[in-house]
Amino acid sequence: MARQVSEDSESRFAKYVEGLTSVIGHADRAVPLRDYCVGLLAAEGRKSVEPLAAVTAPAKVSAQHQKLLHFVANAPWSDEQVLAKVREMVVPAIERHGVPGTKCPGIEAWIIDDTAYPKHGPHSVGVQHQYCGQLGKQANCQVAVTLSIADHHASLPIAYRLYLPKPWAADAARRNKVHVPKAIAFATKPQIALAQIRAACAAGVPRGVVLMDASYGSNTALRSSVSALGLSYVAGIVSTVKVRVASDRKAPARRLSVKQLAFSLPKRAWRTITWREGAAARLRSRFARVRVRIAPIRGAAGRAEETLLIEWPAGEAEPSKYWLSTLDKNISFRSLVDIAKMRWRIERDYQELKQEIGLGHYEGRGWPGFHHHGTLCIAAYGFLIAERETIPPSAPASSRMLAKPAIPGSYRPRGAPDPPATARPQLDRHRPSKIDRRHRPNSTPMPMLRAQLPTEHTSCFMTQ
Repeated sequence: MARQVSEDSESRFAKYVEGLTSVIGHADRAVPLRDYCVGLLAAEGRKSVEPLAAVTAPAKVSAQHQKLLHFVANAPWSDEQVLAKVREMVVPAIERHGVPGTKCPGIEAWIIDDTAYPKHGPHSVGVQHQYCGQLGKQANCQVAVTLSIADHHASLPIAYRLYLPKPWAADAARRNKVHVPKAIAFATKPQIALAQIRAACAAGVPRGVVLMDASYGSNTALRSSVSALGLSYVAGIVSTVKVRVASDRKAPARRLSVKQLAFSLPKRAWRTITWREGAAARLRSRFARVRVRIAPIRGAAGRAEETLLIEWPAGEAEPSKYWLSTLDKNISFRSLVDIAKMRWRIERDYQELKQEIGLGHYEGRGWPGFHHHGTLCIAAYGFLIAERETIPPSAPASSRMLAKPAIPGSYRPRGAPDPPATARPQLDRHRPSKIDRRHRPNSTPMPMLRAQLPTEHTSCFMTQ
């Protein structure tokens, strides 16, 4: 059985790479494309170019290193076209299951977020002392903004762009040295995210509710622009955002912060909601929802009503999270909470992309290489997501958990404390440490999937 699964995986992988090759440009890029993806899936430990060369061509590491380095750092192929092809091939696998137990097949959410890569030196493109989510503090790092699509079964990043800080954007000499395209000007992270959303709309990506944490959701211009595109959102906000409770009275309600509003609510406004299974128990917390209008100093009268969702865990001194939602006001309370909490999937994507695929392992300094490596990591990750569909959830352990053991540390509990609310209130305190098998019935941990994939001994996948 295991041999048959492995052979089928090889065939599917070859077809997947063939699809990527169709948009990569010159035919001489097909082999390094295949080898780079194989290296990302098969190599253990750090996955910079040299280890990938060693695992894909152990007899001629130096020549393979140069070939792969040129392909990822210098070859002028399009990241956007490759990511579009990945989306084309993987989305049908995601949509095949839809939402278990519901009549809502297909993509449910678009998730915007960013991820950081700590760096020691100042020379890699975009490096600056800024908030680093991986470390939970200000540090020297690069930050990439992403857009992911998700349902209750799986999720996939479909856009990936480096945030270029103002000092970099304004320094022509530094830009030239690391080959930043002339068309790239300074843009804030919310502006980058909005550009990614607009591109996804233009490309006809199946639409979903836009989910964002408070570092993006507190940006009024971003929320307004999302609404202008005809998209609904559930956006995290900080506790100081000002609102007015919506009412039919002619006199406007008092303007107050969402935190003040939370403290003013009566006990009957709060409900304990269970939204999904966690690693050890069902995840539940206390929530309240109120219809409000955003209340800036000017222009409040023109604001539409939204739903303010507040989480206040039992035993806590104050609420922990706040969201604004433009979903239908008649949506069930549990469904609203469930959608808001889907944002944790991007944290799982980042975890698996970094720990299993090597997203943060690129050691070059240039703009093209940074994005090419990220694109190929997402491509390899996309194959693993599609591959989950081939392993039935009821299959015996011997066929699901094949010979290769899990990589040490890949699925350790994620117990690191959240960053202070003043720093960047984005991490979901309820994120699970294991695969959520209620909503992802065919999910198989990445190390198990990688066990089925080609190794240096699988000749049909390696450089001859």
